[in-house]
Amino acid sequence: MSQKKDPKDTCVLVTGGAGFIGSHTVVELLNNDYTVVIVDDLSNASEKVIDRIDQIVGPDKAKNLTFYKADCNDRNAMNRIFDENPIERVIHFAGFKAVGESVQKPIEYYSNNLGNTLVLVDTMRKHGCKDIIFSSSATVYGVPDKLPLTEKSPKKPATNPYGWTKWMIEQILTDLHTADPEWNVVLLRYFNPIGAHPSGLMGEDPKGIPNNLLPYVAQTAIGLRPYVHVYGDDYDTPDGTGVRDYIHVCDLGTGHVAALRWMNGRTGVEIFNLGTGRGTSVLEIIKAFSKACGHDIPYKIEGRRAGDVAANYADCSKAKREMGWTARYNIDDMCRDSWNWQSKNPNGYGD
Repeated sequence: MSQKKDPKDTCVLVTGGAGFIGSHTVVELLNNDYTVVIVDDLSNASEKVIDRIDQIVGPDKAKNLTFYKADCNDRNAMNRIFDENPIERVIHFAGFKAVGESVQKPIEYYSNNLGNTLVLVDTMRKHGCKDIIFSSSATVYGVPDKLPLTEKSPKKPATNPYGWTKWMIEQILTDLHTADPEWNVVLLRYFNPIGAHPSGLMGEDPKGIPNNLLPYVAQTAIGLRPYVHVYGDDYDTPDGTGVRDYIHVCDLGTGHVAALRWMNGRTGVEIFNLGTGRGTSVLEIIKAFSKACGHDIPYKIEGRRAGDVAANYADCSKAKREMGWTARYNIDDMCRDSWNWQSKNPNGYGD
């Protein structure tokens, strides 16, 4: 049985804590009095994020944050981090995350994402830490049979190696609990994270050409891209463009805090969808972002992309019922905060 502890007495390791979702989750953890240890190799993040977190939470709460630049595949580094800190809970974000790149580099994706998870849970086991929240994804549902997607919706074959790594890590963590019922596992299946911290100090900073819609829209709004590519306008949706469940990254952060509170003193494996429960089309996103930035954003309709589904959105009633969590932000809020970040940081965390 996981030991029940007050947040102020709980040390949480956040792997990939300098990344987009990780950094916003760390802010929520610190604001809720947790002690936080970040481990991040900065392969897809900036060390400047740590300073921004400190600015947001203030000097008193920032004292409860420790940062290690290390790779979760490095067993010696992970052992040292656990030796030096009284870690009781782990939130696991670290991993490669570009869908398209995963198709081109399957070996790298399987090696890194599965490898770092196996090193992490082995290190946890050796140090008597068996409480983990895993950053999973709605990609495990594949092409939906019906909507909205609930936690009981069947997992489907993934359409790319990135999706398969999420699928497989869920299975690895479930098997861990089967072998040792003391393990306490929460699988959080995110839908489409967008937005940025309302302060404008933190947001999404993709390397190279963005893979996701919102950073691409934001970069087009600021003039870094000529127009937004809209892939397909002949889907069976209200305006013909793809519909997705977009969730504000700060809502995701509070979702992890809610999951920590919920799992406190429990054992088992539990799954929660984190989304808004509402679908928004690509054209609705472009319209909302145009409103946020004060000018029309150019876009170009192109053919459908292979593997894209018409619509995908969540039933999040389980998270509300069991964890007391609901998303607070709407699409206008998400686009406003994303524009605030992009306009204040046109080059992301770069100079």
